[in-house]
Amino acid sequence: MMARFEPRRLALGIAAPVLALLVAVLVTSLILLITGDPVGDVWSQMLKAPKPGQATDMINNATVLYFSAIAVAIGFRMNLFNIGVDGQYRVAAFAAAAVGGEAFLPGPLNIVLILLVAMATGALWAGIAAWLKVTRGVSEVISTIMLNSIATGVVAWLLHKVAADQAEGSNDIGTKRLPDSSHLDGFVLLGGTQKKVYALVILAVLVGFLYWFVINRTRFGFDLRATGRSESAAVASGVNVKRMVLISMLLSGAVAGMVGLPLLLGENYNYGTDFQAGLGFSGIAIALIGRNNAVGIGLGALLWSYLEKQAVTLPIATDVDDSIVKIIQGVMVLAVVIAYEVVRRVGQRLEQQQVTTQLAAQDAEPAPEGASA
Repeated sequence: MMARFEPRRLALGIAAPVLALLVAVLVTSLILLITGDPVGDVWSQMLKAPKPGQATDMINNATVLYFSAIAVAIGFRMNLFNIGVDGQYRVAAFAAAAVGGEAFLPGPLNIVLILLVAMATGALWAGIAAWLKVTRGVSEVISTIMLNSIATGVVAWLLHKVAADQAEGSNDIGTKRLPDSSHLDGFVLLGGTQKKVYALVILAVLVGFLYWFVINRTRFGFDLRATGRSESAAVASGVNVKRMVLISMLLSGAVAGMVGLPLLLGENYNYGTDFQAGLGFSGIAIALIGRNNAVGIGLGALLWSYLEKQAVTLPIATDVDDSIVKIIQGVMVLAVVIAYEVVRRVGQRLEQQQVTTQLAAQDAEPAPEGASA
């Protein structure tokens, strides 16, 4: 049966992100006024439509951020805070690059192997935190933060081991370059730019669909959401909470393992010291902005990427430091959290008023003839 369209619920859903954006704009404008910077010039530059090359960069960055945010959202749905996506994707990207560089399998099969290695490594690294929580009661927040630091050290140590096998005098510290047959050529946007959109944007869309389907259309997704809302109620209904924690963290880690693949297969073709870091923490913010919704996260990733790309030209066009974009992003995250809570309470109050009105109308109706007193 199709769900009934409810305009009021749709309006409330739209109101929260719009309110958050307005708050972010107002707070940022106030800061610009206090510091004496040109408010109009800044927003004129920030709101410019991106050129084809910039649009390509924005989509590519959003693709990477989308994987990161989905990985975080899986944990959030279970009321788990997987802060370790940054470490999980870096370990996974290194392992995938090291295995892929050896070219154990030919052509497309090597790409499949790279994908499986990345997912397995990310899941195993997240599984350490899951095992500690399930068996020892260690908070996943603490363990994943510590594992981020360990991942940084482990990958740096392994990179130097790899560098020791390279030509003497070379400053290139990284894994072996992937064979040409393992490169994923992207596609060009309309506009004639030579830059290409990552081919793995298609995988990102597929991951988003699977995330939505599993969460909203399967028994596992129902159990996961139920456990996240009330662990005691889930236990009472027969859900094995420890098993759910373990599976959720493994799935989150597996998706985190995909974060570095667009860069590895579509741009860098190896893992080195210049491999992009910090993607896991951006994913946390984007998951909050998107409210753990697959479509909302996609829009949040595009917005986040748009702001980052516009920040590059901001100092040149307006002589304003690009750190103002960090302020916009930070205020936006706080505003989204507050705005959704305000909208949720308004929605609850409206529902209570509707129920009260319906009950009053029922009491006012005359009793049917022949009804007993």
